[in-house]
Amino acid sequence: MEAINYKGKVYPSFQAHGNASQFAIPYARHFCKGQGFDIGCMKREWAFPGSIPIDISFNDGYDAYYLPNRQVNYIFSSHCLEHLSSWVEALDYWTSKLLPGGVLFLYLPHYDQEYWRPWNNRKHIHVLSAPVVRDYMVDRKYTGILWSEKDLNNSFMIVGQT
Repeated sequence: MEAINYKGKVYPSFQAHGNASQFAIPYARHFCKGQGFDIGCMKREWAFPGSIPIDISFNDGYDAYYLPNRQVNYIFSSHCLEHLSSWVEALDYWTSKLLPGGVLFLYLPHYDQEYWRPWNNRKHIHVLSAPVVRDYMVDRKYTGILWSEKDLNNSFMIVGQT
């Protein structure tokens, strides 16, 4: 098995290759129906199937803080929120882009993966946890909030409905 050793801990080597969404997409398919955005997918081929892929690297004028002028049924985002300067501002904006009953599905790094902590990986600005994101969702009146524990990709999923 290919592995990464970081500060005495062993992690699967695929964590250094991107495309973390591949582990969340099978679950997200149960929640993300209709038209939606995949924010921060990095490559079009990594986007949630059938979504409108959004990533600053596409140079199409859209990014996490500037989405197409429409509302959608879902927003899927994998390993993006921890990179944004203001995750609360981003989620408030994303929420405004959801139709009533729309779904927000997030896949985020778990704290246990030490390399992904901001003081070890300067591309990450925030450390988020399921309880913190859940509290945000509760405050913003999301319903049906579900979340996972850490998976084998050292990440967690959280989903809620507007």
